[in-house]
Amino acid sequence: MFSVSVLRRLRPCCGAPASSLLHTAAAHRAPLPVDCSRGQGGPDIRSFLHRHNTAQFCSVSSRCLSTATHSEDGHLIYSGNLGTAVRGVKLFSYSSSGASLLLMPQILMKTGLGVQSLALQAAFCGVVGFFTFITPVVLHFISKGYVIRLYHNPNRDTYTAITCSLFLTEKRSVFYQRQVRIPAVSQMFTTFYAGDTGLLVNPDMFPIPHDYNHLMGYDKPFSFSTEDVGRPDHS
Repeated sequence: MFSVSVLRRLRPCCGAPASSLLHTAAAHRAPLPVDCSRGQGGPDIRSFLHRHNTAQFCSVSSRCLSTATHSEDGHLIYSGNLGTAVRGVKLFSYSSSGASLLLMPQILMKTGLGVQSLALQAAFCGVVGFFTFITPVVLHFISKGYVIRLYHNPNRDTYTAITCSLFLTEKRSVFYQRQVRIPAVSQMFTTFYAGDTGLLVNPDMFPIPHDYNHLMGYDKPFSFSTEDVGRPDHS
């Protein structure tokens, strides 16, 4: 009789709900508030799970917010996917041109052109020099307007375009949205003009399409009145 009474007293703490709560506590690696006298831990379990999920959500949200890209120029709204390729091609062109200039005296001496007529030397140096210097100049002319990164400051409505300079350094160009001008005829290496500077961007690389529309001025109101044709925009 004594053993039966002891088992009846211990039954609420050793039942299936208590064991499931212990397994749940082991899975979460945190102690669960289980009340053996009540035999059920429903409200305590719900409050614990609510606090646990809320803590995980807050930690994930803080990590997501910390990865947002900001700088003194504003928000990063565009990143070109050919920035590394442009630098690599320019660096290869500069390296080949420098190697040509270093090998030119050796070629003149080994081939005997250095002791021949001055006209032949000038013609040879002119041909080699043309291909040595024309390639970097043409590459820079083509890629000088390619935007590597584009920042937008919504407070002042200004943009900062990062391009690659002649010496492979980053060049910054700051302009207002009202300075953006779309060419009347589509050009191969120019998407829009910021003042007198032609810039090239890929519309598909904008994560938010509205940023591209605002940059190009497509979100401005327009009318089909003939009186507005040729009127300068002072906004």
